[in-house]
Amino acid sequence: MQIEDIKGIGPKATSLLHKLNIYETSDLLTYFPFRYNVLKKSDLNSAKQDENIVIDGRVKSIPRLYFYGRRMDKMTFQIESDSLLINVVIYNRGFLKSNFVLNDYVTLIGKYDLKHNLLVANDIRFYKLPEKPLIEPVYHLTYGLSNKSFQKYINSVIFLDIALTDYIPKELASKYHFVSKDMAIKVIHQPNDEKTLKQAILRLKYEEFFLFMLKMQYLKNQKEKDDGIARNISRDNIDSLAKTLPFTLTLDQLKCITEILNDLNSPKRMNRLLQGDVGSGKTIVAFFATYFNYLSGYQTAFMAPTEILALQHYENLKQIFKNYDIKIACLTGKMKAQEKKAILENLKTGQIDVLVGTHTLFQKQVEYKNLGLVITDEQHRFGVNQRTTLKGKGKAPDMLAMSATPIPRTYALTIYGDMDISNIKTLPSGRKKITTILKSESDIKDVLAMMLEQLKAHHQIYVIAPLIEESDKTNQEDVMKLTEKMQKAFGKFYKVGTLHGKLSSSEKDKIMTSFKNNEIQILISTTVIEVGIDVKNATMMVIFDSYRFGLSTIHQLRGRVGRNDLDSYCILISNRETERLKILTEYQDGFTISEKDFELRGSGDLFGLEQSGEMIFKLANIKKDYQILVKAKEDCEEFLKLDGATEYLEAIKFKEIMQKIADLD
Repeated sequence: MQIEDIKGIGPKATSLLHKLNIYETSDLLTYFPFRYNVLKKSDLNSAKQDENIVIDGRVKSIPRLYFYGRRMDKMTFQIESDSLLINVVIYNRGFLKSNFVLNDYVTLIGKYDLKHNLLVANDIRFYKLPEKPLIEPVYHLTYGLSNKSFQKYINSVIFLDIALTDYIPKELASKYHFVSKDMAIKVIHQPNDEKTLKQAILRLKYEEFFLFMLKMQYLKNQKEKDDGIARNISRDNIDSLAKTLPFTLTLDQLKCITEILNDLNSPKRMNRLLQGDVGSGKTIVAFFATYFNYLSGYQTAFMAPTEILALQHYENLKQIFKNYDIKIACLTGKMKAQEKKAILENLKTGQIDVLVGTHTLFQKQVEYKNLGLVITDEQHRFGVNQRTTLKGKGKAPDMLAMSATPIPRTYALTIYGDMDISNIKTLPSGRKKITTILKSESDIKDVLAMMLEQLKAHHQIYVIAPLIEESDKTNQEDVMKLTEKMQKAFGKFYKVGTLHGKLSSSEKDKIMTSFKNNEIQILISTTVIEVGIDVKNATMMVIFDSYRFGLSTIHQLRGRVGRNDLDSYCILISNRETERLKILTEYQDGFTISEKDFELRGSGDLFGLEQSGEMIFKLANIKKDYQILVKAKEDCEEFLKLDGATEYLEAIKFKEIMQKIADLD
């Protein structure tokens, strides 16, 4: 049933629910609360000064309403709670005055001023609290949609006969004594007690993980069945290309190159994840894979998350292979029609060996003659559909994904269960340690002095703010405010630029290019520069409100500096969570930091400020619920060996599920 067909949900509510990707009743029922308010009556006899309390009682005086300032009001009255008469004040809720009726029950939540026997209420319920604690679901909603309205919509469908697929096999549901799916859905939206709520949450989390592991196992099985391109590339080619490089490969790089070569020589399709810190040399490893593929007579598609990064890869490829007869082209959205047409024609006829670009590489009109290798940079930034569409451009191209977000091995093996993993842990020689310094907001003059020192040395600086614009609820430094401050401090002598997510792609590229060319000395930015171009002259990264970020995110950010043999610095400004941030002053290794981050904050930050679309679970949390995930993984692997597994997969229409997330061959 579509939500617009539900009684009580009009066009406006439908539009708001669509913003939350809620289109059908099943979407509504599986849109879960992110937390719960547990309303339990407070004991006034033990209440402390300015403590937040919950009380109920009868209204004992007619509310008086006072107006002041511009559209501000104050309402005062008294309630009787447990034979105590309490003064109440409520601000800016004058429109509720008529709802307070003498001797009717109300429940109030707010701060209690014990000295003056005064409750400043910020939440009001026009009913008496039940004897046992009242558990209220709270949902992440959009502007214009209240929690109360959303609960009303949930209540209107929760008892309808809506068929929701139960993805937990009966054998496992019985083994763990799980409540039914229908019961779990009802309880999670209308909990009566904490015990049954915990049981419902556990059951739904396990189901999410079990289905996820089914997908992983399926992809893994498909990979093992997939016939790839059987090559016969000599190991001598590693040495011959390595000798032409202006630097020496690290042992880790050589190990990863060998693993990739073995994959390419295997008759099975490669599906490998190459992990390594920013600046660890993943790109040159990918270039070796490109070279091996070229020697086999196949084309390579090299996909980057941004045009500016694609252009950087293009220039680097041309430089590395300048003495080879490898035809390299770059396809971007800004190209003139004639230029783009020529590239597409040459690609189709096999006159291009390596094509670099962004999402343009898998557009319908892009046809390859014999695509043999697909490389994706920053793999977690591309959805499954995007990668598999590109994979589908060739008969059986090998896949190499790169990520500068190292994650713990046990976690990686679980989440990327369908991929083989190569790690680069050692940094190339000549790379200096980035000195990381923790400063409080009161030390801003010291920070400005350190910045001036770098600017006088003709170096450049990144300044990071966590917000795009000022929020009413927070006082973090935002991009525009920081830009004003930096202009005031350095604007007379140095050029200040601003980069944030609300700019168009062309505007971002223009600013980044200006920064790369040293036309901008100070770049004020949000985390959009986390995956950026090499600016070898940038020697300082200043991060305001650094407590807002996960350790892995900050480590990614600081990897934007120190890409040279110059002394480089990362300044973390924060008055909070300084113990956590001290980890970054002690460790430089991204794998160690990711372990710490995983322990402290969970999986979300391993992917930056937002999780990958593939990683988002509606209810489960990878870090907090990791043991449930591991158990679901073990159960999934065991269950698929049973005779009834095929029948179960047909019952849940598993192939249709996989079709939605990937283009199956």
